[in-house]
Amino acid sequence: MAEDGEAGQPGGAERELRELRGRVAALEATAAAPRARHRVRSSLAVALVLIGCLLAPLGIVAAWAADEVGDTDRYVATVAPLASDPDVQDAVADRVTDALMTRIDLPTLLSDVAPQDRPRLEKALGRLGGALEGAVRSFVHDKAREVVASDAFERVWTRANRAAHASVDKALTGRGGGAVELEGDAVTLDLGPVVDRVEQRLVDEGMKAAGRIPEVHTDFTLVQSQDIGRVRTWTRLLQLAGAWLPVLAVLLVGSGVLLSVRRRRALVVGALGVAATTVLLGVALRVFRAFYLDALPPDVSRAAAGSVYDTLTHFLHTMVRMAAALGVVVALSAWLTGPGRGAALVRNLWTAGIGAARTTADRAGLRTGPVGPFVRRYRTWIVRILVAAGLVTYLLWSHPTGWVVVGLALTLLFALALTDFLAGGAGAGGAVGRTG
Repeated sequence: MAEDGEAGQPGGAERELRELRGRVAALEATAAAPRARHRVRSSLAVALVLIGCLLAPLGIVAAWAADEVGDTDRYVATVAPLASDPDVQDAVADRVTDALMTRIDLPTLLSDVAPQDRPRLEKALGRLGGALEGAVRSFVHDKAREVVASDAFERVWTRANRAAHASVDKALTGRGGGAVELEGDAVTLDLGPVVDRVEQRLVDEGMKAAGRIPEVHTDFTLVQSQDIGRVRTWTRLLQLAGAWLPVLAVLLVGSGVLLSVRRRRALVVGALGVAATTVLLGVALRVFRAFYLDALPPDVSRAAAGSVYDTLTHFLHTMVRMAAALGVVVALSAWLTGPGRGAALVRNLWTAGIGAARTTADRAGLRTGPVGPFVRRYRTWIVRILVAAGLVTYLLWSHPTGWVVVGLALTLLFALALTDFLAGGAGAGGAVGRTG
């Protein structure tokens, strides 16, 4: 009764109110701590995913620098088709023709003419003037075009580029030496061996004076840019980064996904982010190509320079398409295996389609025999093995392309559909849902 009396007193009510407020404050503090930790965790996850997405295109460029520039066989395989490129052949023939015409004049052509016929011929040639020079240039250019269109030129081109690979490395990274040299803001290739072959072709066609032309060296511009020094610096840094930069980008995105509170959504966002940044790299390569060609001097063939640029960046574009396709496939896979309404609708359509096919097969008298119960019993393990096999195939594929990624994804989908079909219907969720 005394306690009831104290509780009923104004002082007891105040103490109870203070205790209640203290308990509420303690509960709020206890609840605030996890929220604060979640905010820190989420912020760190976002930062890791963002950095990983930004490093993805740099990782592609680093892989190109390590693979294309650092591997002689791959470099030669990349530039070999340029020997049969019509624009490159025309540019080489023009350069060789210009080099030879500076050393061929009409009096030299008359050196093999009989003395008694020379005055009359000189008088006749003098009346022709520029027309004769144009005819001689056309003749020399035709022979140069024949040389650069021959199999011999392809062999010379391949051997020269193999021997000069160290010099290309020097041009892009500052190391090496050889037939390719970095002169000012241009990377040039010495066409001396091609000139020698054209001279021999001219001699064989009756122009004996060509055999007395001294040794000629002329250059074919592979790359020219006022910013080539800056490009060389960045290429060298990315080459030093090598293959670990793409791995670092993947690890950062993966770490961000694992730290995220909503991992599936983080995986979707991270995969789409990687796809978006790599697509931006592809767009940047296209835009830079236009600026690069516009900045070329008039004496450099824009068509040939475009062919060289496209050839050297082909591997980059292939990796961009591969990374974009892989990002979209991973994002779609994560979304389809999630609890969203749209994903559930797709899975239900998948299940209904497999079930309808199974019903039609049953009505037609097709039976799976002992295979059906076996697949139904071990379906989870079969699905895991199929997904692992697709992943291992991708990892072991040498230089996969975007079509390889799409092909592997479609093959895996077909294998999952076949699994559900043999199991006699997927049930709720099916194999697509079980991959999550």
